[in-house]
Amino acid sequence: MTEISVSGRNKELALRGFTEFAAGNIGILRTLLREDFVEHSPGNPSGREAFIEFIASAPVAGSRLDLKRVIAEDDYVVMHYHMVPPEGGRGIAVVDVWRLEDGQIVEHWDVVQPVPEPEEIPNGMF
Repeated sequence: MTEISVSGRNKELALRGFTEFAAGNIGILRTLLREDFVEHSPGNPSGREAFIEFIASAPVAGSRLDLKRVIAEDDYVVMHYHMVPPEGGRGIAVVDVWRLEDGQIVEHWDVVQPVPEPEEIPNGMF
């Protein structure tokens, strides 16, 4: 039997967490995030509990999350997805970068961009 690589384990963990979170289970973050979790996105707090409290009331918590791709390399997992708020519209394109250690997320960065009008992106956003 072949052992799964670090990249494979981290990708699997991130995918399970994303699926749970997208289904409305915000509590999954308590097992995914290390207590001393570091957030690099402007305006978002670091620390597991502060981040969970923040994210629970953020637009992402109530939106439909349509995962487009996942890339994993060593301790890093990158997720690219379409976030559509409950009221609909074109939504937001999001790229999350997670760094994991020993089965938990220790750092996060993101890039967030409103999806423009279709004529502005003739090759598609995703």
